[in-house]
Amino acid sequence: MSLLNQLIAAVFAVLIGLVSGTLYIMSDSSKEMLSHQLESHGQDTATHLGLYLAPYIGKKDTATIETTINAIFDSGFYQKIEVLDEQGNTLFASGAPSPTPESVPSWFLRLVQFTPPSMEREISHQWRKVGKVKVQGRAGYAYEQLWKGAEKTLLWFISLSLIAVFSLSYLLRFILRPLKGVAEQAAALSERKYVEQKHIPKTQELKVVVEAMNRMVRRVQRTFDEQTRNIEDLRKTAYQDNLTGLANQRSTQAQLSDWLDYRKDFGPATCLYLHIPNLHALNEKIGEENANNFLRYIGAQLSDLATQYQPHIIGRLSGADFIALLPITDEETIKRTINQINESINIRANFQDVSPNHIPAHISVTQSNENTSAAQLLSEARILVKQATTENISIKYPEQFSGTQAASSSWQAHVANAINTKQVFLQFQVVISSEDDRVLQRELLARILNRENMPCSAVEFIQVVKELGLIEALDKAVLERAIDYIQHNPKCPPLTVNFSQQAIHSENFTAWIRKQLSRHNLKGRLNIEINETAVLNDIDHIVEFRDLLKQSGVGFGVDNFGIHPSGFSYLYAVQPDYIKIDGSLSREIDNSAEDRFFISSLITAAHSLGIQAYAERIERESQTEQLNQLNIDGSQGFLHGRPEALV
Repeated sequence: MSLLNQLIAAVFAVLIGLVSGTLYIMSDSSKEMLSHQLESHGQDTATHLGLYLAPYIGKKDTATIETTINAIFDSGFYQKIEVLDEQGNTLFASGAPSPTPESVPSWFLRLVQFTPPSMEREISHQWRKVGKVKVQGRAGYAYEQLWKGAEKTLLWFISLSLIAVFSLSYLLRFILRPLKGVAEQAAALSERKYVEQKHIPKTQELKVVVEAMNRMVRRVQRTFDEQTRNIEDLRKTAYQDNLTGLANQRSTQAQLSDWLDYRKDFGPATCLYLHIPNLHALNEKIGEENANNFLRYIGAQLSDLATQYQPHIIGRLSGADFIALLPITDEETIKRTINQINESINIRANFQDVSPNHIPAHISVTQSNENTSAAQLLSEARILVKQATTENISIKYPEQFSGTQAASSSWQAHVANAINTKQVFLQFQVVISSEDDRVLQRELLARILNRENMPCSAVEFIQVVKELGLIEALDKAVLERAIDYIQHNPKCPPLTVNFSQQAIHSENFTAWIRKQLSRHNLKGRLNIEINETAVLNDIDHIVEFRDLLKQSGVGFGVDNFGIHPSGFSYLYAVQPDYIKIDGSLSREIDNSAEDRFFISSLITAAHSLGIQAYAERIERESQTEQLNQLNIDGSQGFLHGRPEALV
């Protein structure tokens, strides 16, 4: 029961006690008044009867006495009338049990005991005592009068009590409204939300409580903000180029290795390797500040280009070298894009005073597929850019460059048929708890059969799925298979499904998800993951989607966490159940103090918001040992097994 209701109940209980006492006092007073009234009435009746019956009593005329007494007794105000002679013998007596008044409740009769008084009067005739008259009033009359008074009092009490309760409820709600705000603040803090009360009450005690709570909320929020800033500064120092804001060499190579060597699901892509020749001489000719501005401009151009494609990897490998890996597959698009970048760089450079034939930047173009390794990609790109420098040309393509070959129409038809008919089967990779080695979840991996009826990885068909606009259909098929598996295997560990950015931002898909969640009990049995980049592209929409999942008890996680240049302050707004730290950050954690310190900071920040932290790409026991020392909650990778079929 709320404090407000308790106060109202307490006041109401006091009112009931007060009215009960008042009723008792009024009843006792009324009883005494009625008793005196009946005594007076009985005394008057006895006196009048004595004066009238005195001659007849002296003559012992019982007939006249009886007639007179019966006439008076029939009025109904008396319970007993008795006439005695001078020796005390009864000449005549009339009496009857007092009937229970129908208008008086039985509980009131049992509660209020009333004995009517009996009055008597000595009778004298011709200067001698001839007898006595005794008169006793009827108790029913007293009960009726007492009940009428009590009933009226109760009606007034109920009416006034209702008015008082409503008035009191309004007043207490108004006075205690700040306490409700404090309770909401405490509840918000438990959910890692920071809410301040703008209205400060005038009541001194409540004012102190509200101001203290506001100070605590600000202090907690300031602590988290400072922690976030410190980790952001650390990330920039360790993984970000301080001049261009792009990923530095260490971070870029780690991402390339993670995507191309470990995940192997980047798919066909185009690599742009940009080299600025003789950067040292350029600094001397145009000045360090102008050279730095030129480098920043190149970084901005590559960033603007990369944001048009997902996923992408972009970074600065050295002072004069930049790289961008983009999922572009069309020859015409590739050449048009590179020509635009080259033209914009030439216009921005305008280094006439450097040398007449100076080329500000050499760009090499290479292609990668699912079998290309990170080392191979970098090697081929560097060889081509070196050739471009030697030949003094702006753009260098491979000798047999023709763009990435588009998928054959038969393969497109095969993929489309598999998705549309939901011929999708699932593999999974486990996330293992660092505390007790239990399986925390199974992350699902979508697979289809190729034309030889052999399983093929996502990298072989995902690009076709995107080109055909079937990514939403694929996500639906995976979720339906996952729900079906959960229904038939109620004791299995929770399943985790990765959703694409395109599906999440589709209104039809959101409505479909809501319907699925309402039809099935998936509480604690299903998790939904979204890539960090997709989260940052539209945080408000993701917050709504996360709330939808929370209502059904479905977990929500952020995948590839910690590498996006926008940082991770969004955690406060999104409030995921867990994060999965990107494998590029954890792959060298057993060899790099910087990685250990950065991941430790990420884990601390997540735990401060009540968010679980898992690490991806764990392949060695030494990685697990380091992560356990940093209080990681779980890990995922080949160390715990290769992907298995979900059967």
